[in-house]
Amino acid sequence: MPNKNELKPMPKILLVDDEPDIIEIIQYHLEKEGYLVKSATNGLECLSVAKSFVPDLILLDVMMPEMDGIEACVELRKDNVLKGTLIAFLTARSEDYSQVAGLDSGADDYIAKPIKPRVLLSKINALLRRSSVNQVIKNDKVSLEINRDKYIVICDGKEFTLPKKEFELLALLFSKPGNVFTREAILAKVWGDDIVVGDRTIDVHIRKLREKIGDGHIKTIKGVGYKLNLSAN
Repeated sequence: MPNKNELKPMPKILLVDDEPDIIEIIQYHLEKEGYLVKSATNGLECLSVAKSFVPDLILLDVMMPEMDGIEACVELRKDNVLKGTLIAFLTARSEDYSQVAGLDSGADDYIAKPIKPRVLLSKINALLRRSSVNQVIKNDKVSLEINRDKYIVICDGKEFTLPKKEFELLALLFSKPGNVFTREAILAKVWGDDIVVGDRTIDVHIRKLREKIGDGHIKTIKGVGYKLNLSAN
């Protein structure tokens, strides 16, 4: 839990929702915990505020006027300063197609409303903790380098900045090269045991990783899960 007495700066959170009551109650609880919070009521305003505020996390509603959350997420990921920012969709829409659309747009998490403030705070704290771990993971058997301090991936000499969930998934596979991670283990370690996501969540992230770093680095073990392919070139 954040400590208001800590000397280091508190994380900055941008809350985006077109319902004033939701903004008011969530902002109250976030500020009570010591977070620095700004708000916006639509996607266009979100882009404007985010560029000046440069938040650590954006809580982004999906259904909004002017520009919806998915469109805003796509635009945020195009910005060199904001493309590494944590983005969690906060929405009442829980259909699977909405989750996949959100993940495809570059979101790191998907949180369904309504949600109790303490549960939301717990999820926010977990997201921010995972993003603050600094280490460099290397393996000479494959042409991949994962730098957690700079939050970059280098593949065949090319540098990539990935959305955080894609990065954490690749880092997990890279932590034990050659070992098979079951789908259940991946969901628990990358998304957390208390976060319910659709069956296609992992598939979407694996597909997007393969599009960026190549098909050969991640091998599917049918009916089980995935592993980092040590024989990839």
